[in-house]
Amino acid sequence: MILAATTDEGLAQMSDLLVYSSMAVYTLAFFAHIAEWVFGSRSKVGRTAAALTQQAPAAVTVQVKQAGGTAVLDRPKVVTRSASGARDVPDGPGAAGGTVKGDLYGRIAVSLTVLAFVIEAAGVVSRALSVQRAPWGNMYEFSTTFSTVAVGAYLGFLLAKKNVRWIGLPLVTTVLLDLGMAVTWLKTPSDQLVPALDSYWLWIHVSTAIFCGAVFYLGAVATLLYLFRDSYENKLATGGNPGSFARSVMERLPSAASLDKFSYRVNAAVFPLWTFTIIAGAIWAGDAWGRYWGWDAKEVWSFITWVGYAAYLHARATAGWKGRKAAYIALIAFACFLFNYYGVNIFVSSKHSYAGV
Repeated sequence: MILAATTDEGLAQMSDLLVYSSMAVYTLAFFAHIAEWVFGSRSKVGRTAAALTQQAPAAVTVQVKQAGGTAVLDRPKVVTRSASGARDVPDGPGAAGGTVKGDLYGRIAVSLTVLAFVIEAAGVVSRALSVQRAPWGNMYEFSTTFSTVAVGAYLGFLLAKKNVRWIGLPLVTTVLLDLGMAVTWLKTPSDQLVPALDSYWLWIHVSTAIFCGAVFYLGAVATLLYLFRDSYENKLATGGNPGSFARSVMERLPSAASLDKFSYRVNAAVFPLWTFTIIAGAIWAGDAWGRYWGWDAKEVWSFITWVGYAAYLHARATAGWKGRKAAYIALIAFACFLFNYYGVNIFVSSKHSYAGV
């Protein structure tokens, strides 16, 4: 018994060490991403191509020889910008700016992110082994697992050859903030679960909630960047002259249409799983407390979050609400998810108050 307790304590200490170590590597990845943006200046070819896409093409004539003479045909006009909300704008070259030096820093940043992910995942597993249960019994454990899954989802997109390296900097920044809060304010010694949580439904319900939150986060980042990029494109389309900093950042991002499409696809893909999460929670509540729904704060805000994302998906299918209006709804829905996690757990007394802080 003493040996088992000593082993569990050692695993808990190892988990803490691994989490701190991952924070150190994430910090290096953060600076590498910064270097990618700073030193990855756009090449002359890239600047020329961007300038051409922002200007109306000049009329071009084509001579066609015919029997007895020469006919002059006008080349069809290439449309690069159309009506508001339907602009045909190419994606930017990415944070690296299309340069070898910038791309090198970007690859270093991704490599460091992979290393930090592996270390943090090992910390989560060590925590689980130390308590011999799922490592989601309090906010500290939820936070460390959440950031691990968020990074894992991002790396999964990269592994699938998706052009999402532009998420790297905001993602690593958020992960550092999340882990900083976890080790500073949410840190809780490893312990056994309260009776209500001691169920196999913990693996089902909480794991899906963590995954949904991680993917919702990626969608929220894309939505926020979409709003900035859309404003930038609107300014260009109306003859405005953005500053050099705005040009340097915005011209490297995907187009507003690409960002909007990415955020919609990830939110739409994970929404059914969030629906399942709420249903699984209701079934678990029936087993633990003898009722499926009791208007508990966590239950209410989970449903509000579901309504928010349902409204977003409906808005995307409604002509007058596409674009920026739908994006605002998506951000409100994600804000509801954050309040459901932080606000309800810390400030609201409920049956789900397992914050441990």
